Amino acid sequence: MAHTLSSTIYCSRVLIRSERGRQHRSNAAVRVNGAAHRTPLQVGSALETSINRSLPELSAPLLASPPLLTTDGHEGSRQNIPTEKQVEDPFRQAQIVEGGVRYQQTVVVRSYEVGPDKTATLETVLNLLQETALNHVWMSGLLGDGFGATHGMIKNNLIWVVSRMHVQVDHYPIWGEVLQIDTWVGSSGKNGMRRDWLISGRDSGNVFARATSTWVMMNKNTRRLSKMPEEVKAEISPWYIDRHAIQEEATEKIIKLDSNAKHVDSNLKTIPDQFLQHHQLNNIILEYRKECGISDVVQSICQPDEDMVSPGENFNMVRGPLLLPEIINGHHNLAGALQQWTTKYTHLLQLKAGDEYEEIVRGRTTWKKKL
Repeated sequence: MAHTLSSTIYCSRVLIRSERGRQHRSNAAVRVNGAAHRTPLQVGSALETSINRSLPELSAPLLASPPLLTTDGHEGSRQNIPTEKQVEDPFRQAQIVEGGVRYQQTVVVRSYEVGPDKTATLETVLNLLQETALNHVWMSGLLGDGFGATHGMIKNNLIWVVSRMHVQVDHYPIWGEVLQIDTWVGSSGKNGMRRDWLISGRDSGNVFARATSTWVMMNKNTRRLSKMPEEVKAEISPWYIDRHAIQEEATEKIIKLDSNAKHVDSNLKTIPDQFLQHHQLNNIILEYRKECGISDVVQSICQPDEDMVSPGENFNMVRGPLLLPEIINGHHNLAGALQQWTTKYTHLLQLKAGDEYEEIVRGRTTWKKKL
């Protein structure tokens, strides 16, 4: 049986930012019915990563907060922001490679970044995307007094906002695993920028995850999207690389859900606990439509695809051309074949405006069976 969720939550903090507030230098928080949840920022802004807890944590609106960095205060001097391009950063174990434009950093998965199974969480993966993206801007020498904004952007009162994010996780790294994270930027239309990532094993070279995102500029005061000024293009275009971490032949259209969606669970969960115990997120696509402010009332809705395996079904009943040849021919065991069987969901987070709702973000997720 297909199920969905329609529930109301209250936002007490912004969920996505291109600049951070002074009082919250670490991850922001979203308060869901009185309970605080971390909201990791991503690539100079971000998306909520704890999809296996609730949809509001899956996705976030476009919003910015007051600048964190200052040019005349103690914060700027404490951070020691480079004013010129750096090719190596021994403290972060990072370097600029490929003609001096691609950022590469070595990281180790820490104990507090994994779950009970010693496997890194989706939140960890997205935090790494955010950190390496901002470190890239840091080493470029272009960082102004904003959180990821260049000098030209600060001059024109502009901030970055993410319009689309696509993350593919082939395998989740484990505690103590040494990773190499590469990130680079490229053009996206006349007024946008694309940022891509590749997470792989430092020694093995095995790819764990890929991600791509699209960024546009917003005027910090008017909250309207803006064209990219020529001086900003001149700053960032020398860093462009024509390469894609995810080859998207055609952008998947995400439909808008409505109030006819069925409930998945209560307590603001988009995915049943039983399902989460046996599945892990493999793919997520988010399309941002509108920003969300403090104390706004939002509603989350989720719908599993009708032709996918229902979370409550007994997987011993799975059958069909995908499964049988693998088992009959001996290429995979039963567990391996079931692990490839995917379940897909469509998500919607919307803002309550009077008697109606306005879209904040649409999402699509794909889940795989855990071994």
